[in-house]
Amino acid sequence: MNTSLLARKPGSPTVPVSSSSSSASTIWAELESIARNLHWSWDPPAARLFAELDPALWEACEHNPLRLLQKLKPTRRQILESDRVLRARIAGLRRRLKQYLARETWFARQDGGRTTGQVAYFSMEFGLHESLPIFAGGLGVLAGDHLKSGSDLGLPLLGVGMLWHEGYTRQVIDSSGTQSDRFDRRRPDELPLRRVTDQAGRPLRIGVPVNSEVVWVQAWRLDVGRVPLFLLDTHLTDNPPRHRRLTDRLYTGDRDMRIRQEMVLGIGGWRLLRELRLPVAVCHLNEGHAAFCAVERMATLIEQERLDFSTAARRVAETTVFTTHTPVPDGNETFDPALVARYLRRYVEKLGLDFNEFAGLGRIDPSDAAEPFGMTPLALRLSHHRNGVSRLHGRVSRAMWHGLWPSRRVDKVPIGSITNGIHIRTWLHPRMGELLDEFLPDDWEDQQDRRRTWAAVRRIPDERLWELHQELKRELIDFVSRRAASDRNGDRRSPPSPAINLDPNVLTIGFARRFAAYKRANLIFHDLRRAERLIASEDRPIQIIFAGKAHPADQAGKELVAKIVAAAAAPRFRGRVVFIADYDMAVARHLVAGVDVWLNNPRRPEEASGTSGMKPTLHGGLNLSILDGWWPEACRDGVNGWAIGEGLDHDGTPRADRRDARCLYQRLEQDVTPLYYRRDADGLPREWIRRMKESLAGIPAVFNSHRMVKEYWRRYYAPALRKG
Repeated sequence: MNTSLLARKPGSPTVPVSSSSSSASTIWAELESIARNLHWSWDPPAARLFAELDPALWEACEHNPLRLLQKLKPTRRQILESDRVLRARIAGLRRRLKQYLARETWFARQDGGRTTGQVAYFSMEFGLHESLPIFAGGLGVLAGDHLKSGSDLGLPLLGVGMLWHEGYTRQVIDSSGTQSDRFDRRRPDELPLRRVTDQAGRPLRIGVPVNSEVVWVQAWRLDVGRVPLFLLDTHLTDNPPRHRRLTDRLYTGDRDMRIRQEMVLGIGGWRLLRELRLPVAVCHLNEGHAAFCAVERMATLIEQERLDFSTAARRVAETTVFTTHTPVPDGNETFDPALVARYLRRYVEKLGLDFNEFAGLGRIDPSDAAEPFGMTPLALRLSHHRNGVSRLHGRVSRAMWHGLWPSRRVDKVPIGSITNGIHIRTWLHPRMGELLDEFLPDDWEDQQDRRRTWAAVRRIPDERLWELHQELKRELIDFVSRRAASDRNGDRRSPPSPAINLDPNVLTIGFARRFAAYKRANLIFHDLRRAERLIASEDRPIQIIFAGKAHPADQAGKELVAKIVAAAAAPRFRGRVVFIADYDMAVARHLVAGVDVWLNNPRRPEEASGTSGMKPTLHGGLNLSILDGWWPEACRDGVNGWAIGEGLDHDGTPRADRRDARCLYQRLEQDVTPLYYRRDADGLPREWIRRMKESLAGIPAVFNSHRMVKEYWRRYYAPALRKG
């Protein structure tokens, strides 16, 4: 194997070698080597340096440091090359990266070198940074945060995903408010990727059998701090076009293409790890998209160790972790059994089963031939470690999948829960980070999952916290204005935006997430007159910033987008409602840092977790949310935010929507806006600031991905590794 790519065990202190042809002594080679490890994306000094090389070009390159370095003009390069301060800063960043990769980690202290195996984290999408658009939304961002915390903590972890050449949709809004979808192709040489090669230095290729054909797969390595992420790619000339296009777009609606994509991820991913001879002993399947990994593992055991199916299935299940993210049956991936038979019949033969037996693995009722083949039942049956992503979601999942264990009581169904968390450094505004550095203990980042670490935020002077919050809000408003100007100039092919009258002194609400019907983006406009009284109030107005995409095939979601765009253009709302097109991680970082209130009003219990609401709390933002997902675990009503309603499930009727809308209006009218506008003689909203501090002191300590990953280690990874 190519030792530059494969010899390093995840966690070992080796700095990636730049592939640049430039001399290693030049600043450009050093900058490229920094850019080729995504640690820069959560290291504020590194991100700031790239941005300062050419601020306009940085924005044009969508914060991609490799594209920035490729496109810098010769005159700008000459100026930078003569800058001694810049050279010193670059040297300092190189030292920071080396120190990060070499320092002792939480895992090293806890484990003491006892663990030899590794955990492979399979996910269809990874949201690591906006410059690497291989994700669609929350599931991918969660996966990216998981790898980042795995790196910070030093876990023996690696990732397996897909290199989506056209990524997910780029949202374009036309003059009628209708979303259309654009797909921009990315070149691998513009991304921090290195091709995986064999011992002779040739690109490594893996064959994935689909029916009587073979899909050839190559792989790329991406370094996420200490954690390597392997991305699978079918863009090879040896593949016919129908297979070559498999890694074009994420979440295509073509069912034939989708099942082949999931075979590439699960089967191809496991074959790659075996070919690389990495000591992977446990597989973590992030959602059911990767469930075919367990099928490939069973087939390998049966073929190589001459095991029977039951023994192979038990061995695989003991070393498989499965996380489900979908709390409604219709949201779980299913396939027509005929399609499964077409592409997986050879695997059925390898497993020693007839097709009905194999199809039964993917059904709640194995004997029901009319039931489609489900990836979630398949993953649940072939894993012994299973979890939802919040306590409520765990309960919902146990009830939803009770049919797989019909002899057990619902509360004894073996599906647990580990509540999601966020990677704090990724989502923390650098200015807020400086304030926390001043008041929290020196080792606060290492101790971020302890409540006592955050208690000191209550000592931050009200004036300091409020002044910073207002600065971040002004920064958000400036960003929104620039995006609106860009839209008017036609850069994003969007309609002319209404006048932006956002005011930093006005209560500002953020709503940003995937536009799906159950998330009810337009709930606040359920009663237009009441909404107008709130938004256009003379003495206590509010302003709302919306962002989010609908899936290209989700017509109901696109209709929601159109309704919000129409509301933003309505004269009655006087420019106090804004929709930001083409929501991505960069937009999200501005929003979560600058809003006063984060609004979330899904149909309970259809929000599995909802990590977006955790991010504003890092900046003192307050949540106003239905008691769904993570919020029932965090909400101290009226202390660190507010609950909408009393935690009643939605029954699917318009009456429930009316009930939730009334509760939303009541909280805004009676609690939120009066508190925000209540000022003392110094002009400060002291009671509001007190709640900001309670939000900041209590929520990040629990709802961070360090706590989450440690919980996965203790409850699932370590026991599974002992079996493996």
